[in-house]
Amino acid sequence: MDFSFSEDQIAIRELACKIFTDKASDEFLLDFSRNDDVYDEALWQTLAEQGLLGIAIPENAGGSELGFIELCLILEEQGKRVAPIPLFSSLILGALPLQFFGTEAQQKKYLAPLAEGKIKLTAAISDLAMPEPIRGTVSARKDGDKWILNGNKDCIQDGASADCIIVPATTEDGKTSLFLVDTDASGISREAQDIGLLGQWSSNLTLDNVAVSSGNLLGDEGQGEEILNELEQYANVAQCALQTGVSEEAMKRTAAYTCEREQFGVPIGTFQALAMRMADCYIDVEAVRSTYWLAMWRLSEKLPAAAEVRAAKWWACEASHRIIHTAQHLHAGIGSDVEFPIHRFFLWAKQLSYSLGSSSYQLEQLGKLLADDDSIGYGAIDA
Repeated sequence: MDFSFSEDQIAIRELACKIFTDKASDEFLLDFSRNDDVYDEALWQTLAEQGLLGIAIPENAGGSELGFIELCLILEEQGKRVAPIPLFSSLILGALPLQFFGTEAQQKKYLAPLAEGKIKLTAAISDLAMPEPIRGTVSARKDGDKWILNGNKDCIQDGASADCIIVPATTEDGKTSLFLVDTDASGISREAQDIGLLGQWSSNLTLDNVAVSSGNLLGDEGQGEEILNELEQYANVAQCALQTGVSEEAMKRTAAYTCEREQFGVPIGTFQALAMRMADCYIDVEAVRSTYWLAMWRLSEKLPAAAEVRAAKWWACEASHRIIHTAQHLHAGIGSDVEFPIHRFFLWAKQLSYSLGSSSYQLEQLGKLLADDDSIGYGAIDA
């Protein structure tokens, strides 16, 4: 495993850092939180103009055709600025399945306008980690050259703003297939869901006899489970990238604050108890980073990564909880001010920790993998 990045990857990370730093300042985010906007459309268009929305999209669809590592580096920078744009849902949940399993026609229809910032995508997979009884269900039956979809899905990330949603549905033979559902189709209804102070970043979806053409079937009929399993791995690692950015920046801001805030005539950062807590935060950040980088690298190299992904997401959930609570605690009273910058990092960290499965869920899935095959994980050592 090579931990160094190429010159192109470093340049992409630096460009993303500059854009997010310039466009998503603390002052801007405070003003933004006081209006009714859900996303920063100006920032979205800037990323499109600079080619970052199309960084991993195939060249024949107007992108740069780079890879998953480049996507994660951009997401890390977004996490550092907690910038309100639907990058994860569009570039990971929506674009990656189309890149891996979509036809050339599907890629040109959806990925080309995405790279230009004209549309947004997502996938209705938020319930993958939910207990079976509370999952939404969608059925699909064939009607000539069309498919008729009925059912509902809940908690779809950025579903209210998406122009197309990838929807898993159970066909008449009991298998799962995925469909590209345009949200302006007849029979679709959506209702935005408010997830606390982060705003309406989620929505439900109801499909009432929604007709989609056979050309909107993603992959082969009955291939849905295979696609979902692969997408879940990439989505978990992408969330680790966001969580790395959020946690690292929260730690750095807290370290700076403890060097400035004085008590008894000295900076509070000189107190041993506080210094040790910050040291623990640093160790946690590096643990999140190293486990996520391993999973990211294995996915980018097309190597088996199921156990590495679960371990990385577990670390991202567990460690971010400690880091973000330390950040708020050491900021004392102002850390609980909902308009103080550090509180935004707290909200993002908590939301990411429960999206697609909490730490306990990840540990459960990792245990199942190890129980089925106790040799899992040794490939990482050999690599």
